Amino acid sequence: MIEQLKTFPDNVLAIEVIDGFTGTDEQLCRKWFEAKRVAGAEQVNVLVKLDEMKLSASSVKAFFEDILWALRNYTHLGHLAIVAHSKVLKAMVPLDNLFFQRASEGRLERYFDVSQLNEAIAFVKEGPSAEG
Repeated sequence: MIEQLKTFPDNVLAIEVIDGFTGTDEQLCRKWFEAKRVAGAEQVNVLVKLDEMKLSASSVKAFFEDILWALRNYTHLGHLAIVAHSKVLKAMVPLDNLFFQRASEGRLERYFDVSQLNEAIAFVKEGPSAEG
């Protein structure tokens, strides 16, 4: 299940994945992202909180469809904050930054522990502006 953690009037999207990520969740996430774009955001800064997510309850197909969609829409992504309590995710974020370094001018992906949620919100709020 996915829900908006907090709503923002500008180009920030903050979501939380609870228990699992399904195809329906993936479609809802796209809808929220596109709503930000339709409202005028050239780039959308995204916070994803995963601390309660159970991988076993997640759809592998939905997960990969979401990754493919993100890659196709990468130029519209601003800062990305991953909020979790996971050593694996913490290690993956620097690899993502290295992999996308050339295409990521002005954009950053950062890992935050669950206890740093307020810092993560500040990070995405300070990301690239709605106009890009």
